[in-house]
Amino acid sequence: MTEGDKTILAGLNPEQARAAGAVSGPVLILAGAGTGKTRVVTHRIAYLVSCGVAPEHILGMTFTNKAAREMRERLAALIPEAAAEKVTLGTFHSFCIRLLRSEIRKLGYLPNFTVADESDQEGLVRQAMAQLGISKEFAPASAFMNIISGWKNRLLTPEEAASEANNPMWMASARVYREYQTLLQLQNLIDYDDMLMLGCRALEDETVRDKYRDRYRYLLVDEYQDTNEAQFALLSRLVGPERNLCVVGDDDQSIYSWRGAKVENILNFPEQFPGATVVKLEQNYRSTNTILRAANAVIANNSLRREKNLWSQCGEGEKLRFVRSDSGEAEAAFVADMIAQRHQEDDSLHYGDFAILYRSNHLSRPFEEALRGRDIPYRLVGGQEFFKRKEIRDAVAYLRLLVNPQDDQSLLRVLNTPPRGLAEKAVGLLKSYRDREHVPMLRALGRKEFRTMLGGAAASSAEFFSSCCQEAQQTFSAPGNLAGKSRDFLTRIGYFDGLQRIYKDMEDSRKRQDNLGEFLSSMAEFEARRGGAVTLEEYLESYALLEETDRTDEEAGKGDAVVLTTVHSAKGLEYKVVFSVAMEKSIFPSERACEEGNLDEELRLFYVAVTRAKKELYFTAAGRRFVRGKLKTQTISPFLEMIPEALIEHGVPEDFMRKMDQGEMLEALRRMMSALK
Repeated sequence: MTEGDKTILAGLNPEQARAAGAVSGPVLILAGAGTGKTRVVTHRIAYLVSCGVAPEHILGMTFTNKAAREMRERLAALIPEAAAEKVTLGTFHSFCIRLLRSEIRKLGYLPNFTVADESDQEGLVRQAMAQLGISKEFAPASAFMNIISGWKNRLLTPEEAASEANNPMWMASARVYREYQTLLQLQNLIDYDDMLMLGCRALEDETVRDKYRDRYRYLLVDEYQDTNEAQFALLSRLVGPERNLCVVGDDDQSIYSWRGAKVENILNFPEQFPGATVVKLEQNYRSTNTILRAANAVIANNSLRREKNLWSQCGEGEKLRFVRSDSGEAEAAFVADMIAQRHQEDDSLHYGDFAILYRSNHLSRPFEEALRGRDIPYRLVGGQEFFKRKEIRDAVAYLRLLVNPQDDQSLLRVLNTPPRGLAEKAVGLLKSYRDREHVPMLRALGRKEFRTMLGGAAASSAEFFSSCCQEAQQTFSAPGNLAGKSRDFLTRIGYFDGLQRIYKDMEDSRKRQDNLGEFLSSMAEFEARRGGAVTLEEYLESYALLEETDRTDEEAGKGDAVVLTTVHSAKGLEYKVVFSVAMEKSIFPSERACEEGNLDEELRLFYVAVTRAKKELYFTAAGRRFVRGKLKTQTISPFLEMIPEALIEHGVPEDFMRKMDQGEMLEALRRMMSALK
């Protein structure tokens, strides 16, 4: 390897430069909140290229599409765009799905597989339960889905899961798992967890493993603290004998154990990869030192961590503030009034600079009402996502059938949507015929023998449905113009106009047609971003990998608006003014964590909340709050006691009421009295 271009490292602080310049062997970068980890990773890739490493030999894996996009944009500013495009950057799942397109035949699937969504998974689990004689009274499908997902994240096959099952629920789950996996494979479907599991299985083959090790000689992993067992196994198979693996993360921000994340992966990295270079990034570029000292004091209460001490050159800043209101409604009123006042008195503060963070989504209601009552725009993160709307999922099911004709789940979803005389009786005949003849349902619809069994109008509908799909498959065989082709297909097969029959309310059906139009626009935008003609398979692959941050915002609250979100969803974001609300025991920390005495992850979550704030940080709580319909007296969160007294002020700011004019004061008092009632 040649000497790298040191000017690439010139704009980094000493520790960042050391991390970016450590190009050989295993490297652990412990990047505290706001310490510029994306900047370090992109400069490291640029430095590798300047050292003579071919960009196509570099693989960077992230946890979100947004992070991958940001990384590529920054990289293109450091090295020639052509070189930046050759670097492979994407999520674990996007990497695996592309690997499987090439290697999945060895695992018994066809390369045109499609990805089952949650609705498909639930339908297949229910089908498996029915075939095994397991009633929903024993356990709901969702419970089996969660257990199966956990097993897949641990790379356990149905047989291995059965061998460790030691209670009736787990034993039943192992049986459902086996049947569910068979149903998936029969329809050439994989689910989200299969992407990692099957990717790992593909890399067990020595020839396949050597091919990818030769292709990707330098691995970089972002947010390493969030990796699970399957992701660790995938990396272990990909890392070649040179062990050129660089991982970046913060054990203090490991908050996803409920999704299978193992903080031990980052804590034990030096032991798992002996001789690893370990670099700590502690200079924060986001927050004031008062906020950082509070964060340091809080997280120091966790013993299972690698010590870091955040500091910044952003000044000392204002003290933190804690305000306890009498009720949840009064708490929300204070927060909304404070936002209104700070926005009015400080021209540099836009509504989008404010965030209200809470432990659970259900806590948002009083804050939404308070903001609406003051005509303050807000954006609620966590409502119904655009791409999860029924009409969008129906359209996707139609299109998935064209790519994967074996996808019976998609066919069953849209066969009689809109109504076309192919309801319960026809579906029963179709399932029987499929099981007897061992053919996919779409192929059965095209057979005259089956249509004779249907008879009458149903037979004509089946023939029309089949012929529409066959024609569209021919149309989509050539890439390009996805939006136009999809509109023509959905119109010809009757879905566009049929929305008026599904949704009798004219306004509702129009709105859903508008949503379909927006969906088609997303296809056109996808094709434009790719800079050329793409295939329907490529779009559906991208759709399957969509994340909340990729999806269209809800209609209310676009543009400059206060953000209302859970702390989990706020990770990676930053705001000038943060309100961490409902700081009460059994809410934050959660009731379950309090009962189990397992507060480590809850404390890390609180640390994440604290470190979202750049300039001002407020904590609020209610003395009384309705919990599950009952008014309860609340206790202040023990986490607040971990903040040194010198850093926090208590009570409403002295100038808060003084700065209100008489009318505003009377209105505030009226709201407070109403809340007390």
